[in-house]
Amino acid sequence: MFAAESSAPPPDPRGPRPPALLVLEDGRTFRGHAFGAVGETFGEAVFATAMSGYQETLTDPSYHRQVVVATAPHIGNTGWNDEDDESGRIWVAGYVIRDAARVPSNWRSRRSLDAELKAQGVVGLCDVDTRALTRHLRDRGAMRVGLSSVETDPAALLERVLATPSMAGASLAAEVSTKAAYVVPAEGEQRYRVVALDLGIKSMTPTLMARRGIEVHVLPATASFADVAALEPDGVFFSNGPGDPGATEGPVEILQATLEAGIPYFGICFGNQLFGRALGFDTYKLGYGHRGINQPVMDLGTRKVEITAHNHGFAVDAPLEGETTTPYGLARVSHVGLNDQVVEGLELRNADGRILAFSVQYHPEAAAGPHDASYLFDRFTDVMADHRTGSN
Repeated sequence: MFAAESSAPPPDPRGPRPPALLVLEDGRTFRGHAFGAVGETFGEAVFATAMSGYQETLTDPSYHRQVVVATAPHIGNTGWNDEDDESGRIWVAGYVIRDAARVPSNWRSRRSLDAELKAQGVVGLCDVDTRALTRHLRDRGAMRVGLSSVETDPAALLERVLATPSMAGASLAAEVSTKAAYVVPAEGEQRYRVVALDLGIKSMTPTLMARRGIEVHVLPATASFADVAALEPDGVFFSNGPGDPGATEGPVEILQATLEAGIPYFGICFGNQLFGRALGFDTYKLGYGHRGINQPVMDLGTRKVEITAHNHGFAVDAPLEGETTTPYGLARVSHVGLNDQVVEGLELRNADGRILAFSVQYHPEAAAGPHDASYLFDRFTDVMADHRTGSN
């Protein structure tokens, strides 16, 4: 006779976790346990569908003031390393997962995800039914949320949730931007100089431009067009970033001056939304947004479908067909999301059909993520080369 094998999990080497509470602004409540720092936090609840790359997600400045719900059921197994951060800190307001890895197992890991969240004071929850939570957000939309491992009364936490500001109307780029300009030198021979406006830039972006012989001058979100023009750039780039594009005015004015001056432009994510506004289009808030590394997008010019990385809660309201006359040239939608027909790219051409500026809503610098769209950095160099030739 053999003794029945126990199905109970081994004890957690970190000891028992305090109970924790999640309350959405519509009153829906979920319970779990503390993960990361013990405390309380508030933000906009959004879900991200990526199966990997949580370190890059958590350090993406675009997630400022958002509580990210991971749809992947098991998080933390690769720990935390010192190479994959997309910025100098974790930006999410909170992190919600189902199963927390008990012991990280990866040769690059230096510490656990739980330890890094604690070290940076980021409040999280684990043992949450993230499937039910995601389905709720998918049906009801992104909304304000509170996480707490110190409050046990849902009604009291809900009262504090309802007192927090909405993401709509929030101007946040200056809060995540660099405070001082810096330069990322070109790798090898310098071919171009680009001014990148940091609206929440990820470190991979200037790295990929530098690999293409571009010297990148990164300026704060509060910079002026005079600051841009003083560097005599071959091109201007606007990064990803958090907040409502409709509440962001200064960068739009810089972009309009850039287009008036005929300087080539490339924008990513928030840079796409601001490009839309500069061209005269409106922007609007999506129901629950696109966040993940598996989103299908079609290039309307080539009809090619790319699998892309996304992180956006706002979109450009522009006609999917035809061209729109603007003060700067003819604008058209260049890319569209196949899941819901959301505008995923814009293009500006002159009367001769030459590209003057372009942008995409997704992330060609994706890390982690698919690299189907990395060619867009080459397209930027092609546009700058064409502009240089046409100017001579």
